Parts: sequence; C-alpha cells; structure tokens
Amino acid sequence: MAFGRTIRLGSVVREAKSFEFATFSECCRGEETMTVKHAGITAIIAVLLQFGAGGLASGAPPSTSAAIGTTFPDHFPAILNFYLGKPVIGFGSDIGRVEHVPVIFLHGNNDSPFATACNPFGRIQVFAQFFLDNGYHPSELWGLGYQGDQCDLLQDNTYRSGVSHTTAAAVPILREFVQAVLDFTGAKRVDIIAHSLGVTVAREWMVQDNAYRKVRALVAIDGPNHGIIDCSPNPANFYQLVSGGGFTPSSAVCDEYGSDHTQLLTALNAAGETPGPTRYLVIRNKPGTPDFVYNSLQDGVLPGAPAEDRDGNPHDFTASAGLAGAQTIDLVGQNQFDTILSTAHLGILNSPDARNAALRFLTSLQGRADQEGE
Repeated sequence: MAFGRTIRLGSVVREAKSFEFATFSECCRGEETMTVKHAGITAIIAVLLQFGAGGLASGAPPSTSAAIGTTFPDHFPAILNFYLGKPVIGFGSDIGRVEHVPVIFLHGNNDSPFATACNPFGRIQVFAQFFLDNGYHPSELWGLGYQGDQCDLLQDNTYRSGVSHTTAAAVPILREFVQAVLDFTGAKRVDIIAHSLGVTVAREWMVQDNAYRKVRALVAIDGPNHGIIDCSPNPANFYQLVSGGGFTPSSAVCDEYGSDHTQLLTALNAAGETPGPTRYLVIRNKPGTPDFVYNSLQDGVLPGAPAEDRDGNPHDFTASAGLAGAQTIDLVGQNQFDTILSTAHLGILNSPDARNAALRFLTSLQGRADQEGE
C-alpha cells in the first residue's frame, strides 16, 4: 500500500521503563484455564490501574496559562449517550475569541477525555493543554468523551469490546457534538485530532455525512484504519479473555475491526482513505515496533497477540494505522511516554513529538474559522 511522505522522528530515545514477562506459547481454553502467565499479567495491570488519576497518571507539563477543564461551558447543549443513559463528558470553553479553526480532540477505545475515577489515562486533555499553552484560546479547544468515564467497565469488563464501544455507537454522538461546537463557536469548520478508535470514528462520520467541508484537517494518531490484531481465535490471544476485554472474533468491536476486510473497513476505505478538501496527517508508531493493537510484540506490560485476523488467518496488521495519500510521521520509543503501562500505543498520545507535529501541521494550514472549506 502506498503512503504519503514518511518522516522518521525520535530515533534517539532514552531507555524506557519496561516489564519482562514470559511469552504466550502456552495455550488455554477459556477463562477457567487461564495460564499462570495470563493471570500474572492481569494482576499486574490491575494493580497499576488502581493508582487512578494521580501519581503514575501524571504526564502533563506544567502550565503557564489557563488550564483545560473537565466540563462544557454553560449553555452548551447536553448530548446524550444513549448506551450509558447519561450526557457525554468532555471539555470546552467560552473564554477568548474564536480565531483559529476550533480543534476537537477524540480519545480511543476504553479511554476518556481526561482522567477519571475509573480511567487514569485521559491524555487528550494534556494534548489540548499543549495547544492552549502555544497560542490557542480556550474557546477553540474541545474534547468529547463518547464512552463516558469508563466506570461501567467495573460491572462487565467485556464492555471494552461491546456494542457501546463500537464506531456505530460513537458516530451519532460525534455528529451531534461537531454541530454543537460549530453552532456554539460560530465557526464554519473544525480540525480533529484523534487517537486510535477516535480516528476511524471521525473518518466514518465524515464519509456518512460527506462532511469533508466541515473538517479542515484530521490528525490521525495510531488509528485502526485497516484492522486490529487483538481479535484472533487463537488460545494464545489474551485479549479474548474476559480479563483481557472479551475481544472474541464475534464481539462487536471485532466485527468492525477484526480483519482488514470487515464490512465497516471495506466500505470506509473503498470511499478513499484521504478524501478532500480535508487535509490529513498520520502520526503512528513505526510499523514493526511494539504496539499492542497492531503488532505481535509485547508492548510494555501488555502481551502481544498472534498475528492473525478474527478468522484465524495469518495477517500483518503492522501498517494498519496508515492512510494512503496522507503525510505520515513514524515515531519510535513512544512507550516512554506511557507512565502507567509503558505501552507505545498509549504513549504516543502523551508524546511531545506527536503534540509538536500536530501543532505544526494545523498552524501551517490556511483558512480561518469563519471560512467554509473549499
């Protein structure tokens, strides 16, 4: 597959904190016969996540300006997440003039727009803070939490791969949110910075609504544009266990992303991967380096999964985050920026390399907030 210009950054990085575990050569049959190795990894992850939003989760640089909050401004419309039965969470502001094209920040699966009592990550808030510290106004920076605070996962860990975490569930929420931001700010279009599942949620909304004139630019950070590795039926696939999120071949998320030719991805990519006039920047972990969503290598504390699709066929997902025709930046060593699980897939969202690249890209583009897309 042909991609746009590729730039390799971060080739010299300090040694990142790592965790050593045995490989997943042993087979297991269901949750009842989970191997000791699986159980050990599950326990370690659970302990790490108990640190919550403090301590390990702290990765934000000190701010010299106003801080990105955890609420929407008064009079911003409440948008309901029907699967959770409550309004979406996120951030935004009415402080300052809207001069830049407003930026909407989208998190990935099993994440939130800021750290919550049930999710210690929430790195898109830090990403937005970087933009605030570098010339954007609070009124120009908006974050959407389309999966809530993730506290529902305490009831059933397989919600991670369930219907409420699908692209199909998120697109209507994003559609309503983008229109609300446009109406509230008076802007004619937005920029979107998205991580992981947020990338394909944005792309699917854009293709469904032919919304390319509403989106000046999409910064696609390590998105599952051509599927994920975590849906294999192989017994060595930790992620299909309940403790791993229940990513079985028949789960709702795997129905969308378990191969490069699911119904969702076939239709989405057949429409063209980078339709105009929207401009695109892909920021991804360099193919072949650890990334637990696309690569069979261990990524921090998280185990690698067999390089197979949901049908059990061998498949190489390492280039899944690419988009044909997009300017592409490959990063390495991004696990050093995930201070909780030491993973590259989560670390890239908290990376100064990614933040700087996104800011440079968006500020290099022409056009004001009050101009229609051409």
